[in-house]
Order: sequence, then C-alpha cells, then structure tokens
Amino acid sequence: MVGAVVVQGGAVVGEGWHAELGGPHAEVMALTAAGARARGADLYVSLEPCNHHGRTPPCTEAVIAAGIRRVIVPLRDPNPIAQGGIDRLRAAGIAVTEGVEAEAAAELNAPFLLTQRVTDRPFVTLKMAVSLDAMLAPRDRSRLQLTGPEAMREVHRMRAQVDAIAVGLGTVLADDPKLTVRAGRRPRVAPTRIVFGEAGRVPGATALVKTARKVPTWVISRGTGSVDGAGPHGEAAPSRHLVTAGVRCLTAPTLRDQLALLRQAGVRHLLVEGGAGLAGGLLTAGLVDRLVIFQAPVLLGAGALAAFGGVELEATAPGELPGRWRVVTQRAFGDDQMTVYAPVASLAR
Repeated sequence: MVGAVVVQGGAVVGEGWHAELGGPHAEVMALTAAGARARGADLYVSLEPCNHHGRTPPCTEAVIAAGIRRVIVPLRDPNPIAQGGIDRLRAAGIAVTEGVEAEAAAELNAPFLLTQRVTDRPFVTLKMAVSLDAMLAPRDRSRLQLTGPEAMREVHRMRAQVDAIAVGLGTVLADDPKLTVRAGRRPRVAPTRIVFGEAGRVPGATALVKTARKVPTWVISRGTGSVDGAGPHGEAAPSRHLVTAGVRCLTAPTLRDQLALLRQAGVRHLLVEGGAGLAGGLLTAGLVDRLVIFQAPVLLGAGALAAFGGVELEATAPGELPGRWRVVTQRAFGDDQMTVYAPVASLAR
C-alpha cells in the first residue's frame, strides 16, 4: 500500500495512492493532481519509487520529468525487481531523504515486507474475539456473537486484504462459518478459505463445502504425501465427498510445514480466525506476526473457553518473561476495543 503527497511552499498541492492492480502508482496520481505546481516541490512517498517497467512505467521517470526537487522516503523497496529508485533519483540530481516515519511505513506494509524476507511461510495475522475475561465461548460452548456490527465490518475489511482466511476444524463443526467478504469493498480475488484439520471429519453439509466451487476452499491435514512424488508433503488422499464438492485437500506433517505448503501455493498473507486449538498451536510455535484482539464488554465467567489456555511458552533465557508483545495500535468499534499486537523481536521465529 503506497501513498504520495506533493508539497509546494508548505502547502499540499497533490495527493495520490495506488488504488488498484495495474492502475497508476501513487506518485503518478499525486504528480498529476499537482500539475505544474510539482516543479520545485517536495514529494513524500511511503515506499521507494519503483525503477522498473511492470504494468506501468517507472515512477522514477515521472518524478524526474515533473521537476521534483526533493523526495522524502521512509523505506527502500526490498523487491529486487522494483528497487533502485532512490539511487536513480539521486543520479538525476534530486535530493532524497530516507528514514522519515520508517516505523509507521513498515507497519503499513508489514505483510509485504516480511514475505520479501521470509519466503518459507505466509505472514500470519491471528484474529480473536474475546470477552473481558479473555474467553472465547461460554461454558456450554454455544455459538455466541461477542462483538457488535461495527467490529464485524472491520473484520470483513481485514478479510478483503488477505490471500486466505483460515479456521480450525473445531470452528467449522461448531460455527459452520462462510469465511467470505460480505461487507465493504469486495476484493478483486476472493480469499481462499482454509480449514486446518482432518479432511475426513469435515461434513459435506457445511457452508464451506457446499460453496467450494464458487470460492476456493482447501483442507490441510497433518500427515505425509507428495505432489507427483516431488516432496515430503502436498496433495492428500482426500475424502470422496470433498473432492466431489471441489475442495482441495493438502497434507503436511507439522503446522510449520503446512504454512510452508500454503506459501508454495501462493498464499502470502493468511488471516486465522480461530479456534482455540489452532491459535494455541500457532502462538506456541512463534508463527503469528500480528495478533488482533477484539475485546467485547462482557464477562463469560468460570468454565468458559479460555482464549489462550492452549498456549505453551518457554523463556529463551533465565529470568526472561516469555510471550511478550508490543501494542501496534488500538481502536474502538462501537462498544468493542480492537488492539493489534506484534511479537517483540526476540520472539520472532
């Protein structure tokens, strides 16, 4: 996600953002809006301007042609194909200031930046809705919508920004979720729906299976298999009712291997929405990059299902407090409070 602002004489004279795949980049949009006022102006952009011919020409050439005198960039682009814009601008005599608001810019594009560096798994966002006492479900395990409509709209916005949405088998059996984007702007490509669990236990009557030919749906189980004998994991020997419905079945021996398999299949950003077992496994293994907690103003009390009861953490050094996270942002949605956490560097694995 990239935005750009053109500033002339202390006033904003042009703004732009990269609105859609294949469309004009942020810099071009902002320069077009500024017109002749871009000459001699400053350009603020949230990522290094691209320096290659892709779906659009290089943004560096547009910046040079517009007569911009200085470019302020928080981050260099880690993509080896697109990078080099800063050096190109400096070679053209344009002053470039780096590092301004670098932390905020990195958070804006955290999934993109991580998957440029970590290539063996997707960026994992774990979303959980909990009560004031950090519970997921009441004592009788009945289905309960903890959060209000404002929070739900935010969840659908989150869904629209990822490649895949995942739940554990227990969530499928208990809640029969659809895992689709049903509010706000629809994504260009519908996120793939993924179930972690034994394929043979996924009922054919669930909403996911019944709509698998409309929205890509995968079930990934623990075990071994191969794709044309090429590796230790891959396509599973699926249940017949899932194959008939159009569900793709995969298998890999560990949770980390399963994530690697998803990355190989093109999943770069995975949103995990439950349940407690899958969340606990990911947190215990250090495989969560952002933890999004929606806390509702309700108490579920003794006997309720604990959100983090299945998480097992060990200190990596004597006297170290394990499981420490930093707050990225907080925001209220109606009566519900959303907090986004990131693992501290020492816990990233």
